[in-house]
Amino acid sequence: MNGDATLAKNPPCFLMCPPRHFAVTYSINPWMDPTSWAAGSVALHEEALAQWAGLRRALASTGAAVETLEPVAGLPDLVFTANGAVVLDRKAVLARFRHGERKREEPVFARAFATLKARGLLDDMIELPGEVVLEGAGDCIWDAARGMLWMGCGFRSDAAAAPVLEMEFGVPCVALPLADPRFYHLDTAFCALPDGTVVYYPGAFTEAARAAIAEYVPEAQRIALSQSDARHFAANAVYAGRTIILSSCSEVLRKTLEERGFTARRVSEKRRFGLLSDIAS
Repeated sequence: MNGDATLAKNPPCFLMCPPRHFAVTYSINPWMDPTSWAAGSVALHEEALAQWAGLRRALASTGAAVETLEPVAGLPDLVFTANGAVVLDRKAVLARFRHGERKREEPVFARAFATLKARGLLDDMIELPGEVVLEGAGDCIWDAARGMLWMGCGFRSDAAAAPVLEMEFGVPCVALPLADPRFYHLDTAFCALPDGTVVYYPGAFTEAARAAIAEYVPEAQRIALSQSDARHFAANAVYAGRTIILSSCSEVLRKTLEERGFTARRVSEKRRFGLLSDIAS
């Protein structure tokens, strides 16, 4: 079926949270530097606002729907809405965060998804069992071409979450152990595109994880990122139809994607914060 027709009939829905309170006030990954933020907070905050607005415009231009989560003072990372849940087939498995700074986001996301359910946009909400940790779609990516989930683990999420997702969604879930703390979530180093192409940075993964990727994804469908593209988080992208939205993309990567029939749309010249949103449903 024509991709544009499919998009028009079933537009993707994204959850976004304006970065009104976004700031780097603590450090839970190697990129977060509260001292540097404090030194240039006004300019950096304006940059975050501009990047967020650019992302929203880009999503809207594809015909995608956007739902908005009201920001909360004291929760600066609430803007990374992908981390709030894994959503598939109108069911949301709510996140449980590793770090205390982000655990305070859990009730906010729970209320937000309950509201979406009350409005008829979701059918069910599931809590993770016991103390299993899974940071939502930041560590869990749907591969539509293969009908499966890929799940990053090691830094922020537990490998034990994979069988939970398999049970709840009824699809395979392959756990990919992460090896480099700079790529602490799967979506910082891995993107599954609708035609079966996988964009990833091999250096972010353990040898076992790279072997698992090779087992499921033929070499012809793998795009291995350069270290430069990886460090600018080019894999941290979203797509709507055949349009891929990135905040960083080298010309080599752009050409590679275009050769596969995609339109690569970069929404920012700078790659300081990552995409301040992600797929929610």
